[in-house]
Amino acid sequence: MNMKIAFVGKGGSGKTTLSSLFIRHLAAEGAPVVAVDADINQHLGAALGLDESEAAALPAMGEHLRLIKDHLRGSNPRIASADTMIKTTPPGEGSRLLRVQEDNPVYDTCARPVELDGGTVRLMVTGPFTDADLGVACYHSKTGAVELCLNHLVDGPGEYVVVDMTAGSDSFASGMFTRFDMTFLVAEPTRKGVSVYRQYKEYARDFGVALRVVGNKVQGPDDLDFLRAEVGDDLLVTVGHSDWVRAMEKGRPPRFAALEGSNRLALRTLREAADATYERRDWERYTRQMVHFHLKNAQSWGNERTGADLAAQVDPGFVLGESVTAGA
Repeated sequence: MNMKIAFVGKGGSGKTTLSSLFIRHLAAEGAPVVAVDADINQHLGAALGLDESEAAALPAMGEHLRLIKDHLRGSNPRIASADTMIKTTPPGEGSRLLRVQEDNPVYDTCARPVELDGGTVRLMVTGPFTDADLGVACYHSKTGAVELCLNHLVDGPGEYVVVDMTAGSDSFASGMFTRFDMTFLVAEPTRKGVSVYRQYKEYARDFGVALRVVGNKVQGPDDLDFLRAEVGDDLLVTVGHSDWVRAMEKGRPPRFAALEGSNRLALRTLREAADATYERRDWERYTRQMVHFHLKNAQSWGNERTGADLAAQVDPGFVLGESVTAGA
């Protein structure tokens, strides 16, 4: 199977920990993985075992936006220059597409291999956010780099792209929340935890987003009953206390094979749920949604900021898909 998978949830829900466990699980099974940290708080590198200096040395995608745009633009005649590309710009004839296992300038510059005890994954990060970034264009350009890459990504059989996202409204405004085959929302058994789920469900309802809830920090029947009552059939699995995770958070993870059996089973269930969405893949809808959000963003701010008619970037005959060949 080939899957684009998002982990979302409020800060402190355990989202990054769970996405890192899932990435380790895939790597242990021998699957090719590109892991992307698109959260405002950059913690995925540390959760995958990097020390502070290694995590700090990861190249920020947001700082290489020009290179990313130049590469993806390729020879697409509808895109006059990288300056007219915004985060929602869709690919068309002549665009360069990204594939999970290839070598390309975007990976050379922005991705780093991370050795896990089951294999190696490629890690990409948006880069750290500062208070100065919030609410201004450069903040959006950081997550925008991820969105552009997802818009141009074609994942092939047996490949996975796992993105650790915030559950915030930015991904709704841009359409990034529609870029995934499966979205796992990590929720604690609290009122705040399930309110994030309700917000996400509400936004995603009209776009056919596959959304399942992973209950975290579930300590007993009361917690389980609460989650079942609040999220119903969307509850996929629950995860409780883990000594393995505690050791990992202290920087001393045991071998991944030592993860508790119940948690290994939970990770397998996540993978099966993600894989099951493959047969429902609809590249035409995926491309249509990309165009929908691009036109929306072009009208609300993109045309004014770039001084160009960004609707002209849409290639009406182009549908992204596994059979599409990359541009020159």
